[in-house]
Amino acid sequence: MLTLFHSPLSRSTTVVTAIEEMGIADKVDIRLTSIRRSDGTGGADPENPHPEGKVPVLVHDGAVITERPAILTYLSDIFPEAAAIRPVGHAERGPFLSWLAYYGGVVEPVMVCAAAEVTHPIVTASFRGMPELGARLAAALADGREYLLEGGFTTADLIMASPFFWMRDFLPDDPKVVAWCDRIAARPAVMAAA
Repeated sequence: MLTLFHSPLSRSTTVVTAIEEMGIADKVDIRLTSIRRSDGTGGADPENPHPEGKVPVLVHDGAVITERPAILTYLSDIFPEAAAIRPVGHAERGPFLSWLAYYGGVVEPVMVCAAAEVTHPIVTASFRGMPELGARLAAALADGREYLLEGGFTTADLIMASPFFWMRDFLPDDPKVVAWCDRIAARPAVMAAA
């Protein structure tokens, strides 16, 4: 049994959208849970198994999986036939996983630092900054490519575009990147989850 703990208008919305995009909504029980919000509202739900009371959390037969890149990787492994992923053995599996890892390891820290207006040489040396993030997206979308991977839309596009849905001012000022983000935002699953 798969259970996703989800709180609307949070990071877990990306996973809810991915589940729909993958065509596996009938295989995952989505359980609404409360979380502490940045404005001080809400609170931890004792039923939520996340060690910090956050979302998303995927529970599969008792195993607890946290963090969006890990959850999306896990779902792609247990549903290799699903849409919007690159399964093990696919020629684009490596680039697919690279985008998921890049999101968690670089994009999120860079965007949090930018939003908090935090700069430090160690942060910049380790993660780079918004200009480098924009350049990487633009390079991936070169030559008229509509999505990050040559083979089309994946959940990597979804997670990479997700912070720009909330922080549009941080969207790189590049027509290719803006068009890509708008294309992702217009997907029926994204609009339904929102």
